[in-house]
This record gives sequence, structure tokens and C-alpha cells, in this order.
Amino acid sequence: MIDIEFEALRALGLTPAIASQAAQLNTSEPGLRLARVIEVQRDRFTLDDGRIEHTARERPRLVQQLQAQGQQLTIGDWISLHIDTHGQAWIVDRLDPVTQIARRANDGRRQPLASNVDAALLVMGLDADFNARRMERYIAMVRACDVAPVVVLTKLDIAPDAKARVAEMYARLPATVPVLPVNGLSRQTCTDIGPWLHAGQTLVLLGSSGAGKSTLINTLAQAGQLTGGVRSSDGRGRHTTTARSLHRCPVGACIIDTPGLRTFRPDADAETLAATFDDVQALARQCRFRDCRHDNEPGCAVRAHVAADRIENYQKLMRDAQRVDMTALERIEQRNKWKAIGKAGSQRAREKRT
Repeated sequence: MIDIEFEALRALGLTPAIASQAAQLNTSEPGLRLARVIEVQRDRFTLDDGRIEHTARERPRLVQQLQAQGQQLTIGDWISLHIDTHGQAWIVDRLDPVTQIARRANDGRRQPLASNVDAALLVMGLDADFNARRMERYIAMVRACDVAPVVVLTKLDIAPDAKARVAEMYARLPATVPVLPVNGLSRQTCTDIGPWLHAGQTLVLLGSSGAGKSTLINTLAQAGQLTGGVRSSDGRGRHTTTARSLHRCPVGACIIDTPGLRTFRPDADAETLAATFDDVQALARQCRFRDCRHDNEPGCAVRAHVAADRIENYQKLMRDAQRVDMTALERIEQRNKWKAIGKAGSQRAREKRT
């Protein structure tokens, strides 16, 4: 049996469905208790069992089991915890996540970012960090993980072109995606994001370095996170958050802070990602050709009604998704193919100059 402090853990996001899954764990080991991963530091994990926090390590059996499944523990996971006779805390089992946001590394490996989250606050600065195409990709990838996206545009008080950029984001994104322009230092931000801060809810902050995620955490959760500036040359942020951590808000929600994202390759197949572009999918049924790629084919209904920039974004995501499905050998072959094409182009350019 596993000890579940339901009332205490409900503040950490525990639901009856997760508690039921925990109760069905097939283990005869005594003294197990349910806990949640609230911080990840390499091979060390900070856990909260509703009463106290523990620094724990994974049992070797669990490490092997997760590796065989191509998975690993991450922030927000629910686990079973055992304290041995020496006082060392061990993670015995992991419960299957209800939702999980993950990305793919360049070599195709899956990297989970956060588990068991209800909504993703997609943070982007209205300064030099602003990139509407990147936000479209963030939304598609989060929705493909069955997590609700909420766009949070920070630095409303200091960005010179804030008004125009907010208008651009409203015009570009579907009406079903909330867009919240905020000053991350203002208490008004708590009111603006309030509808997603209900007790028992878990949110994750995603965005590039310098977008204002740690500032938002400090305002929403009074967490005292370190914050940093951005480079004056290009507006890029410095990594002030180096580990994923979960914080509680005074109103009851939990917020997961994450390091800045340099890349966010999709962890979903092309069909799942395509479904997140509702407008493209609806219009594609009206194209003259069933296998229309929305390039230059005649009778393309998508090109007639959707902005070219959005179509290019859609096609980029489809290419990324196809690369995810490739084997290591296929990725090497594709890389060599494009290297050969590049060399041939350079050779032709040299011949023209001579």
C-alpha cells in the first residue's frame, strides 16, 4: 500500500484520477508514500509529499525501466517515495503522466520539459525577443501535447513598439488562444492571469531566455527567483534559471519555471501537429488536389486565404515532425545529401566567377 496525503497533496495538483492510479501501483514494499517532483538538478530530485520536502535519487531499476521506454523523470511527475533505514530518500516508481510537454534534441532523443500540467504560459517579450512565427510554433507544439496554451506578452511598460506588436499577435493567432499583454512587475498581472491560477491547477512557463519568466514567477508566486537583463546588442537574454522548479502561488495554483528555450523541436507526428493549424486543415479540404502541399499547386484554397508567412511556418513544423520520425541513419543520409547540394552550389558559383 502507498500512503497518500490527499488533502495536503491536493494543493500540489493531486487529482482523484492520479490518486487512483497511485493506489493501484503493483508493489508490496512497505512505507511508500506519494510525492511530486518539484525540482530537478541532474540526477538529484527534490520531492514534496505534502508534509516535508526530500532530496532523493532514482532506484537503478526505475532508471533502467524509463530508459528502456525512452523516457526520464522530470518536473511535475508523481512518484512513489521510500525512505530507507539510513534516511536516504529513493524514488521507486513513476506514475504515468496525464499530460507531458517534451521536445526532441538534434539527435532525435526525447527530452521531457514538464509533466501533469493543465496550461502552458508561453512567455515572449515585446522587445527584441518578439517573434510571432516562433509563438505560432510554441502554440502548435503545446496543443499537440493536449495542454492549453496561454500567450503572455511581457515588458508592456518598456517596449517602444508594444502596441503594434500586441495588435499583430491578436490578428495573427486564432481567437481561441488567449493573448495577455502584461507588465511582469505589476500586481495587475496576477489579476490578468487569475483565471488560470485556480487551486490545484499546474502551469508551466515556456519561453526564451530574457523573456521575463523569472520576473513573472516572482510576481505570481512571490518566489524570489534571480532575474537578469538582456544584451543591448540583440535583446537576447542570459540564463538566470538553470534548473526546473515548481512554485506555489498564494491563490493555490502551482507554476513550473523552466530555463530559457534555445530550440523547441516538436515531439509529435506530422498528423498531430497539422491538426493544431485549424484554419489550414479546414481549407485543405477545398484544395483541387488531395495531396496538395500548399506550395504552387493550382487551385490551392489554403494559399488563397491564409497568409504566406503562416503557411511557411506550418510547412516548417511538418518538416521538423518528419525529421523526428527518421532513424539515426536516415538523418545522417539527409545531412550528407544537403552537404553535397551545398558543395555543388558553391562549385557552380566559383565556376561562374572564373
